[in-house]
Amino acid sequence: MSRYELVVRGGTLVLPYLGTVRADLATRDGKVAAIADDIPAADGDEVIDATGKLVLPGAVDAHYHLGIYRPLEIDAAEETRSSLVGGATTVLSYFRTGQHYLNKTGPYAEILPEVLSAVSGKAWTDYGFHLAPMDTAQVKEIPDLVDGQGISSFKYYMFYKGFNLSADSRDAKSFTMSDEYDLGHLYQLMEGVAAANAATDRRVSLSLHCEQAELMRLFIDRVRASGDPQTLKAYSDARPPLTERVAIGEATTLARATGCPVNLLHLSSGEALAAAKEARAAMPGTDMRFEVTLHHLCLTHEELDAQGGLGGKVNPPIRSAADNEALWAGVLDGSVGWVASDHACCLEENKGDELWPALPGFGGTALLYPILLSEGMHKRGLSPTRVAELVSANPARAYGLDGRKGNLLVGYDADLTVVDPDLEQEVTAELLLSGQDHCPFEGHKVRGWPVVTVLRGRIAYANGSVTGTPRGSFVAR
Repeated sequence: MSRYELVVRGGTLVLPYLGTVRADLATRDGKVAAIADDIPAADGDEVIDATGKLVLPGAVDAHYHLGIYRPLEIDAAEETRSSLVGGATTVLSYFRTGQHYLNKTGPYAEILPEVLSAVSGKAWTDYGFHLAPMDTAQVKEIPDLVDGQGISSFKYYMFYKGFNLSADSRDAKSFTMSDEYDLGHLYQLMEGVAAANAATDRRVSLSLHCEQAELMRLFIDRVRASGDPQTLKAYSDARPPLTERVAIGEATTLARATGCPVNLLHLSSGEALAAAKEARAAMPGTDMRFEVTLHHLCLTHEELDAQGGLGGKVNPPIRSAADNEALWAGVLDGSVGWVASDHACCLEENKGDELWPALPGFGGTALLYPILLSEGMHKRGLSPTRVAELVSANPARAYGLDGRKGNLLVGYDADLTVVDPDLEQEVTAELLLSGQDHCPFEGHKVRGWPVVTVLRGRIAYANGSVTGTPRGSFVAR
């Protein structure tokens, strides 16, 4: 019997917060068991030759939407498969009651087991869930969700406060299935999260989608009155960065008042990032962390409108090239804590050719490491270490996974990806192994791709294909 299950030889290990080192790595019982100058190939049941390649910790894709538009079991099978392509080995998916997902409401004590049952045995990556308490009864479940279910992160959607902006409707109550989704609800939700955070040595936090609903109603009406243009530029004008700035001000003010740790999600504009940085400077005692997405870093409404179609409709909207660069500046200066995909499989038939009823969102998890390596490392000078922090170590720390996920140190789960930093490929929907039939990044040439992805010491993806059977497990946090 070999000493190790897997030996990765000849590569450059990327260790978040420490740097890079030319070393071999070996795994045992699904954990990193050894790092050394030379580990003989004969010591491993399996051997990966990583000569000339980077070995990075498996990405933790911290913003994901399993089952938002399709059954949970289908999304779990097809979309976590796509995650492996991008070097992600753990996904943290948002879930809420109301329309979409399971299309019902009720206590999470009853609904969460249904969610876990649907995903069990289907996922190619490990997975966890952030939950959105939509009413007071669900807020009261927070202590048990933290202590009994291993859920340490929650969510509030600020733009639901007023009406349903995902369709041509203003019936918020039927969409959220709640009569009380307002700033008062947010305040009591923050109180509940803050109390849970104070009662444990883990970070319990609230993630926020920051767009101000009443302002959006005004701007949407103005855009529609101007001739109802069917473009992504019009969608951005209808949900402008001002709505992000105002919502960030509301959310962070309440976070300071309640002592609630918060994560400001998918900052989409230079103005939103500026507002977040101003809030952090004004409230130094408040734990607030910032996220941006791949598409807000790299896509513009000008580019997508020139191609035609509504495949790039997403909330918050795709912005301008100037916003791209402002967000990259935040990544480069350390203001941004992590980068995620906000992956939400949405088929082309659900986009259609009419702007307002088109469903928002699209997939991108397969591009997590590739985009950060291509646009961040090669083009803008990010170090491999910083790339690994942005997509792996920092989200792991923020969401209660540190010590298990997010690094290659001995004792961590042996989740890793071997990347050819110079492999250049053109993005196609087929390449990404998703169930989605289109991709807003289609045609982009990206340099730096995973060639092997390993989940807990066993190869899960190699040479463009998944291997074996789904082995992903729920991770309590």
